[in-house]
Amino acid sequence: MQTQRASGAQSDAELNLLTDELNADRLREECGVFGIFGHPDAAAITALGLHALQHRGQEAAGIVSYDGSRFHSERRLGLVGDTFSRRDVIDRLPGTVAVGHVRYSTTGETVLRNVQPLFAELNGGGFAVGHNGNLTNGLTLRRHLVAEGAMMQSTTDTEVILHLVARARRGRFIDKFVDALRQLEGSYSLVALTNKKLIGARDPLGIRPLVIGELDGCPIFTSETCALDIIGARYVREVENGEVVVYDDDGVHTLKPFPAMAPRPCIFEYIYFARPDSVVSGRSVYQIRKNVGRELATESPADADVVVPVPDSGVPAALGYSQAAGIPYELGIIRNHYVGRTFIQPTQSIRELGVRMKHNANRAVIQGKRIVLIDDSLVRGTTSVKIVRMMREAGAKEVHFRIASPPITHPDYYGIDTPERDKLLAAVHDLEGMRRFIDADSLAFLSIEGLYRAMGEGGRDAQRPQFTDHCFTGDYPTALTDRAAQDSPTRQLSLLAEAS
Repeated sequence: MQTQRASGAQSDAELNLLTDELNADRLREECGVFGIFGHPDAAAITALGLHALQHRGQEAAGIVSYDGSRFHSERRLGLVGDTFSRRDVIDRLPGTVAVGHVRYSTTGETVLRNVQPLFAELNGGGFAVGHNGNLTNGLTLRRHLVAEGAMMQSTTDTEVILHLVARARRGRFIDKFVDALRQLEGSYSLVALTNKKLIGARDPLGIRPLVIGELDGCPIFTSETCALDIIGARYVREVENGEVVVYDDDGVHTLKPFPAMAPRPCIFEYIYFARPDSVVSGRSVYQIRKNVGRELATESPADADVVVPVPDSGVPAALGYSQAAGIPYELGIIRNHYVGRTFIQPTQSIRELGVRMKHNANRAVIQGKRIVLIDDSLVRGTTSVKIVRMMREAGAKEVHFRIASPPITHPDYYGIDTPERDKLLAAVHDLEGMRRFIDADSLAFLSIEGLYRAMGEGGRDAQRPQFTDHCFTGDYPTALTDRAAQDSPTRQLSLLAEAS
């Protein structure tokens, strides 16, 4: 039996969270997962782990625990600290096993029914699952399931996994679980909970991250090593691409149900998503970002007085650029960390000040200077326009913009919320067109070869494991079944018929 509490009392304004122009022009975080087996404070530990993963999703958070006889669930819209720092909430999550999830929606609305971990009572008992990633055949599977009589309670692709497990004609639960995985395309890192097992799984290419840790002898799954650090846990290893790892009372069991493939982890974990203090695939994220800045300085030098990061994600790259170029590093933009997404219901005049709600020029180090602005990426370009204008209004003599990644020319379908291609600035403008659009004195991006050098690889075409870098190259590593169906002539005619 499951006991569940969910907070749905937010006003319409809170449910329709404001997305100011700054956020609309950023790559949006994916999701974060956490699970622990056999710890007397499982829910509290999970809440702390989710705090460390908050950067991966700020729309909602949830925890499911199991106390040996019942499952308990708490799922809320908003930040982890708004709910799970309260003792009374943790007390409603008893048990020695728990899984948790922080969410930014890439599929499905921001409503309570989509908050994970999702839970269902199956024939063999309860099953909870949290998912980081995006299924590129999720809509196709969903239509098939609904046509066969499945009743969906959410609009997220994760629910498909619950139904596939429930319908699998296998005896053991783990065989049902693997049967479900075999039908999935796209990216996933999963943490799942039954009345006997804690399970972690990665897609065959390992696009999304998942690591194993240990605290007081209790195993942990989590998206990033920073979540292990915050609770004092020991890093053990990564879950390998295509691997399923199971913890139960008999110990640990591993399965590799897919043909062996070279891993292709998402390169954006290093550029933007992962916390700088995390280690991904044995590489320090902070060090990679500094390396990127050094490569950028070598490829695209600028005759300037100061190097200024666009906080916070541009900071390590700016440090690397400054050190390689011999140009002083200054905090020319100060970020306000305390502006919430429901800060105000803005009027149009306030929307015009959207960037200044979070970023403000430090005039003392900008005025009269030639500056190099360093940002991690450029998406639509609207934020860059405002930041360049802010620098000029603060008295900058010249503004040279440097982007610590290659041009983003293709959308993502693996868990990163990117605009469609015609909304990506680099897909519709050449370099000079982009420079004019943002009104910089010069503009340059890191090359794909420079990015791979910063990663410690010999280049994209070297005979080494590559990364998932399709946003820069258009090289999608899996089938895009849903996208292909959407673009098919038959589907286009169907949409026209529906519209009429």
